[in-house]
Amino acid sequence: MREKGIGARIFQIVNVAVMLFLVFVTVFPFWSSIVGSLNEGLDYTRGGVYFWPRKFSLTSYKFLLQDEQIFRAMLISVLRTVLGTASGLIVTACVSYAMIQKKLRGRSFYAVFMIFTMYFSGGVIPTYLLYQNLGLIDNFLVYILPSLFNVYYMIIIQASFREIPEAVPESARLDGAGEYRIFWSLYLPMSVPVIAAVSLFIAVGHWNSYFDSMMYTSEIELQTIQYYLQRMISQATQSMGVASRAQAAMPAERTTISAQTITLATMVFVTVPILVVYPFVQKYFVKGVMVGSVKG
Repeated sequence: MREKGIGARIFQIVNVAVMLFLVFVTVFPFWSSIVGSLNEGLDYTRGGVYFWPRKFSLTSYKFLLQDEQIFRAMLISVLRTVLGTASGLIVTACVSYAMIQKKLRGRSFYAVFMIFTMYFSGGVIPTYLLYQNLGLIDNFLVYILPSLFNVYYMIIIQASFREIPEAVPESARLDGAGEYRIFWSLYLPMSVPVIAAVSLFIAVGHWNSYFDSMMYTSEIELQTIQYYLQRMISQATQSMGVASRAQAAMPAERTTISAQTITLATMVFVTVPILVVYPFVQKYFVKGVMVGSVKG
């Protein structure tokens, strides 16, 4: 009993130490970005700023918020995330419901065809030409229509739908309920954890995406916040032009910012919205993933 007690204590100590290390490795990059964004720019270039600002300053955020483009890009990203998540979730859930129906003709062919698209695609150039023929270039719908359906998310939702006993929809049909009523009133409410988890996946995908904005839009009014961030990082790595423009824009404050601190401030600014949304769906996240993958 004494040996087991010592072994359990050693295991607990090691377990806590490993978990604390993992928490540190996970949190420190974001914390370091916050600290850097709150430090005086020229002082930050000296290095050695890791855990707390050496010279506290909000100048980087002041300069960042003076740029009207960031608010326009933020609005585009918010609209894209909200509309893209809602439409993508509805379409994917509808397909998932259809694919569990044994009476669906050609169900095996549809399944093989959809799985095929997970591993093979036409490539960037054919995709661009297709979007051009569809009139999606420099069109806000280029963010919505191509992402209406995702095979991987369909498999997760489908696995959850299969866990619902067949007696439930059959009894609803005997009471006169149609397929749409069964889908909206039974399957979706009974699959809330999976729906919430998939919603988070889709929302994060839309929010973090910048490649489609870079490839398929040339108008500034349609650029997303992540593409804006990507351009800021490119400017920071190529030159110190951002800092010189900032100093010219705010000479009264005698600002001493740098491209690095502006980049870090932009990263923090665009990450906060997802951090705000995540706690509301976190309680469904683990359960949803487990139901959609392990049971499937």
